Amino acid sequence: MILTIILLLLAVLIYFLLHPRYGKKPSGERLALIQKSPQYKNGKFENESFTPELAEGYGYFDVLKDFFFKKVDRKIPTDVIPSVKTNLHEIPLDQDILVWFGHSSYYIQLEGKRFLIDPVFSGNASPIYGTTKAFKGTDIYTANDIPEIDYLLITHDHYDHLDYKTIMELKPKIKKVICPLGVGSHFEFWKFPLEKIIEKDWHQKVDLDQNISLYTTPSRHFSGRSINRCNTLWTSFVLETKDFKMYLGGDSGYDTHYATIGAKFGPFDIALIDNGQYNQAWKYIHNLPEDVIKAMHDLKAKRVFPVHSSKFPLALHPWDEPLIKATHLNSLSANPIPLITPKIGELVELKNEKQEFLQWWKGVH
Repeated sequence: MILTIILLLLAVLIYFLLHPRYGKKPSGERLALIQKSPQYKNGKFENESFTPELAEGYGYFDVLKDFFFKKVDRKIPTDVIPSVKTNLHEIPLDQDILVWFGHSSYYIQLEGKRFLIDPVFSGNASPIYGTTKAFKGTDIYTANDIPEIDYLLITHDHYDHLDYKTIMELKPKIKKVICPLGVGSHFEFWKFPLEKIIEKDWHQKVDLDQNISLYTTPSRHFSGRSINRCNTLWTSFVLETKDFKMYLGGDSGYDTHYATIGAKFGPFDIALIDNGQYNQAWKYIHNLPEDVIKAMHDLKAKRVFPVHSSKFPLALHPWDEPLIKATHLNSLSANPIPLITPKIGELVELKNEKQEFLQWWKGVH
């Protein structure tokens, strides 16, 4: 009986560890290409600046103890998060718009092209389904609600940005995947045709057509879907047309790359900046609210959309703190920049600088 139980547990463990959701680490020709990257050093990708996994004065044991045992009021919402169900299939293709799905997932129409960025529709931000669940009301969209996608953009391969279940459900609708070096290994493992996968290092350009270009730019973060970290690259994107520029920031801690990108590509009509799931212990890989204010000015942004919040409880701060603090700190700035703060599903008009948004998080408990 004991032997049977042990064998069953072992079988479950093997099944869990071999599940395709983990993807596949780069190998062969892909690994050879990765090894030529200026960002690849000492057998892994590195940031432009020295980036410790934890800030000075913090240890792994203390961080884990705080996360699991410290009594902190994380204010996990008991109310349903407000949202709007916009029918994406009915939006005319000549409308330049953005629709946010919570956290860092969003849909863009620009110059007649459809983009989907870091989609997560499974209601989960972890390899173990059911352990990091989305807040009530934030998962109103499914793969069925998404039209055919010209370009799926992936900033990095963490589970709250690259969700296997979502990707497989969207697979028939995706024409091209654009991702940083190494991430294509996951898509190839998931049976995406190689001709659909475009992998890029930092500082590279993809001409999408004669009217629109995409650039890969640095961020300060890390990657990994198992115990092996940083075997794939992380990135941010610049999306540019003849008269419009967007900064699509992936996860990042504050660093000089924001000013460098702003000097090269700015000013930006809209910048989407990582704001949420932060902690002083990991300030080098996720912006603190005060970093968001510095970054938006470094980028020379005309309008800013703070993302990476309002859907998953990935840090100890209250769920609404990122939006409260970013809004407050921006108002105290010498030169406040208009913030884009839509409800999930609300239509954002990309070229309407006068569009206003409610502070919808107020009154949500």
